[in-house]
Formats: sequence, structure tokens, C-alpha cells
Amino acid sequence: MYDVAGRERIHELDAVRGFAVCGILVVDIWQITDMTPTVASGEAMDPLRHWLSVLVEGRFFPMFAFLFGLSFTLFLDSAAECSARPRLVLARRLIALGVLGLIHQLFQPGEALLPYAVVGSVILLPASALPRWLILAGGLVGTAGVALTLSGGLALVPGVFLLGVAADRFGLVDDLRGRTWQIAAVFALALPAAAVTAVWQWRTPYLELWTSSIEPIAGLLGALTYLTGLLLVLRTGFGEVLAEILEPMGRMALTNYVSATALILLAERHLHLGGTTRYAALLGLAAGIVLLQAFVSYLWLSWFRYGPLEWVWRCVTWWRIVPLGGAAPEGVASMGLSRR
Repeated sequence: MYDVAGRERIHELDAVRGFAVCGILVVDIWQITDMTPTVASGEAMDPLRHWLSVLVEGRFFPMFAFLFGLSFTLFLDSAAECSARPRLVLARRLIALGVLGLIHQLFQPGEALLPYAVVGSVILLPASALPRWLILAGGLVGTAGVALTLSGGLALVPGVFLLGVAADRFGLVDDLRGRTWQIAAVFALALPAAAVTAVWQWRTPYLELWTSSIEPIAGLLGALTYLTGLLLVLRTGFGEVLAEILEPMGRMALTNYVSATALILLAERHLHLGGTTRYAALLGLAAGIVLLQAFVSYLWLSWFRYGPLEWVWRCVTWWRIVPLGGAAPEGVASMGLSRR
């Protein structure tokens, strides 16, 4: 997630980030290739696209934004232990992310890195000095207000970022493995709410979705359900196996997010998904990219401490060459969640 001197990695959140990268990939493919969402009449969604919209679209982006806000404040706290000017370090980190996002925009218009950098600079840096209750209030109001009035999308980023900051300020990620019952309680409340709103979204005619707030509301509740559900699964035997796949992908989330764009564009030269409703082919492409990135991430982190783009980002952040060779101290050969 971030590993600054003096701070331990939270491996469960690495796995959640890897999960979010996988989910975002599906939506990125149809956006980058400009696939058609509707049947020939244009009045209804393609059936498979309809299912994907309800199960995937808007569910993983809030999760990723929440984790970014959480990482922001954790990095700021850790940077304060290593630098006399931690905000300057963080500002340089955000500028580097913005430059990368600007380049990435040329190949994936609407990508997330540039908005993340801008919102982080304009909102998160000043907000980090505010009382935690005010950060939480701002996050709740910003998230709910946008979902009810602006139909979500990138407009959700500021509010969800602040919720991520508040999660750290209220200590919700401290001793995360000891909060199983709290996570289970949230999951038990979120699951039926997500199911009800998903059915509502499913039954809303396609043309009415443009003026309805059901998509962002269902997306946020779905994101909360996926987040808490995955954290519960990671506490099982199957979850330990799943973590072997997701944690390396989460630790290399930046590299995987950017490289996925290149892989999609290369694949599109042969698949020609643009303007079609071949969503089965989309799922096949997504599965292939996930398998490739999971393998490469695991292998790379067996040899190196950081992913390629993560290493460049870190060097610019600290304005020095950071050692890359050698696996991180926590290792990647066995990623059981008994380690924190």
C-alpha cells in the first residue's frame, strides 16, 4: 500500500487494492475501446453489459478512491517521521502522480490518476490539518451529496477521499484483523441494501439512468459490500490463497493500472471491440490481463522491492534514488494474513 520507514504494511488492504484493480479493468476495457452499451434500438442495454453494469460499474472505483485517501494520510504521518517537511514530500508525490496521469490521459481519456493528483493537492493536503470529526462530516456530506445530485463518477472522488482520511484518523485500520465482528456487522447491513439498490438499478430503464441517482447510490453500497465481504473472506483458508494473487497486484497497483491500458490498446488491434456489444470477448480479455498481471506482479516482487512505476514514483517523492533490488523484508513467497 505504501511502505515508509517506521510503518508496517497492512497486507489485507494490499489485497483489497488488487481486487479493485481487477474490477476497474472491466469498465476500463469498454471505455477505452468505446464499446456500445445498448442493443440496436438504443433503448435498452445489451443483456451482458446490463449485468456487468449492475455487478461491476461504479463498485470498484469508490473502493480504489477510498484506499487512496487512506494511503494519503498514512503516508503523510509516516513521512513526518522521515522528513522535516512532510507536506513538501507529499506535494512532490502528488505532482509526480499528476504528470503521470497527464501522460496517461493521452491513451485513456477519463483516467483517474490526474484527478486524484488534483483533488489530493486541492482538498486532501489542506484537509489533513482539520479535526477528524470535520473530515468525516465533509466526507459524508460530499459523498452523499454528489451521489444524490450529480450521478457520481469522478465527482465522488473528493468525498470518498475524505472518508479514507477519516478512516485512518478514527483508527479504523489499526489492528484490522481484530475488527472481524465490526466488519461483519457492516457487511450484514450493506449486503441487503446493496441488493435492493442493485435490483432498482436493474429495473430502471436505460434512458432514465442518465437523470437518476440510483447508479451512484447502488455503486457506493456495492463497493462497501465488496470491501467488507472481501475482508471477511481474507480471514478464511480460501482467503489466504486468494491473497497470494491479490496482494502483489495491489502492491503494484499503479504499474498494473497503467500497463493495463497498453495491453487493452494492443489487444484491440486484433479484437476490434469498438462499436460492438461483444462483452463475452471483453470478459475473456479482462481475465487474460488479470492472469498476466498477477503472474508478473508475483514474480517481479520476488526479485524487487517495488513495482517499476512505484519505484519511479518513490524516487521522485523522496528526490533520491531508492534501492530497488531485493524483495521487500516481508517477502512475497508466502503472504498469509497472519502477518501485518
